[in-house]
Parts: sequence; C-alpha cells; structure tokens
Amino acid sequence: MNDHPVIARIRLNPHSRDVQRDLRDATQMHRTLMRMVPDNLGDAPRQQAGLLYRLDETDTSTTLLVQATHLDPTRLPTGYGQADVKSLTPMFTALRKGLGVRYRIILNPAKRERLPLREKGKRGRIVPLSGTDADHWWLRRATEAGLDLHTLTSTTMEPARPRTREALRMRHSLLRYDGTAAVTDPHALQGAIIHGIGRGKPYGAGLLSLAPATTA
Repeated sequence: MNDHPVIARIRLNPHSRDVQRDLRDATQMHRTLMRMVPDNLGDAPRQQAGLLYRLDETDTSTTLLVQATHLDPTRLPTGYGQADVKSLTPMFTALRKGLGVRYRIILNPAKRERLPLREKGKRGRIVPLSGTDADHWWLRRATEAGLDLHTLTSTTMEPARPRTREALRMRHSLLRYDGTAAVTDPHALQGAIIHGIGRGKPYGAGLLSLAPATTA
C-alpha cells in the first residue's frame, strides 16, 4: 500500500450556516465532505476516494477529521472552517510490532440477526449492539485490525441524523472508543486505517486515529 491517504483537521466555524446544517443532517455532511475529493470517481465515489470522517467535540470547539487519498479543502463552502492537511505516511512508516499507541474511533457496532431455518435464504436485519456486546465486538475487530487492546473507554455519542430511510437503521448506535493498545500486525493495521472499520462510514463512523502512547 504505497498510496497513503492524507488527513484534514478542520476546526469548524460554529457561525457558518453550512456547518449548522451539516451537524443536523449526517447525509448532508457526507455530501459536503465529498466535495473535497476528485470528481468522476464512478458508482462508489466514497469507497474510491477512501473518504472517512469523525467529529471530535469539546466544550469549546468542534473539529472535523477527514481522511481520503486526496483532499482539497478549498472546495468546502466559504467560511466552513480552518483546515490543516497532512500526510499519514510518517505514521505508517512508524508502525511496528509491539509499538504502544493511543487510539480513538467512533463505531457502529452491529450484527446480522439470525433467522429461523424455515426462512433460509433470507438475510436478517442489522441489529445494533450496546454495552458489553459492543465492547466485545470492538475487541474482536481490533484484534483483526492488528491491535492488542490494553484499555478501552466507551462513550455514547449523539446519534447520526441522516435523512435517508436506509440510513436510519444505524442512527441509534454510535459509540466512541478511546484507549491504549500495542501493535501486533502493522500490515493489517495499515489496511484498517485506510479502509475504516465497521458500518456507518458515510455517517462519521470507522475512522481509526492513532498517536504514540505516553510513557511515564
């Protein structure tokens, strides 16, 4: 994987009407962010662009992290926010087995409902997970992604507010996980960072952020 993505850190302008609209409507937020990626990417432009994003909120500001293969913040609405773009190549270069990291990710933990045998051939509905079921889901996915979790703290987030009927299925199950971990498989981890983890990627889920673990 040589075509490493870039990440934009956008400090949102709370007075912008475009920002206010997007924070109310996850579908519109996705459309706005897709303006930053190249045009003519085919039938699945988000996947082709590798676009992932996450809202990080504090008491005083809201920051939008946006990751993709190519990003042009000048295509955002005027006054949307202050953007700083950097390559993720240095982070990927630093990944090695045993490296201690801090992580953050917003997820939509879910499973597909099992159907009775008499309904064989049909697909069960997607059921959101919470509590220890969601924690175990993240532990499994983290292991697959090349991380050995040492700690995890879950925070229930405001639900996504998409305006499409299909997207309403995942609106009640957004959890943020923060914690520490050790890298077990740098190659798998690189893929998980690039492609994201789990469902709900068009609505702010799946973007995994890493930082070096602090040492005492």
